[in-house]
Amino acid sequence: MSDYGPTENGGRNASGHLLFVWSPHGWTLQERDGEAPAQGSTVEAGDRLLRVTKLGPSPLPGDRRRCAYTTLA
Repeated sequence: MSDYGPTENGGRNASGHLLFVWSPHGWTLQERDGEAPAQGSTVEAGDRLLRVTKLGPSPLPGDRRRCAYTTLA
């Protein structure tokens, strides 16, 4: 996704958001377009329906995007 490339100062563009997605095999971090979903809302990840439990900063160094943390809905 080209909108997420490094900026001139080494940071990352704030376009889009990140989603921590739970699965039986562990957690994955997905890049998504648009604004981060609201806390308490539900999102789809593959065939799973997830609830956003927390919004926070990206766990990636220098990344200014928001991150939505999820659990099974």
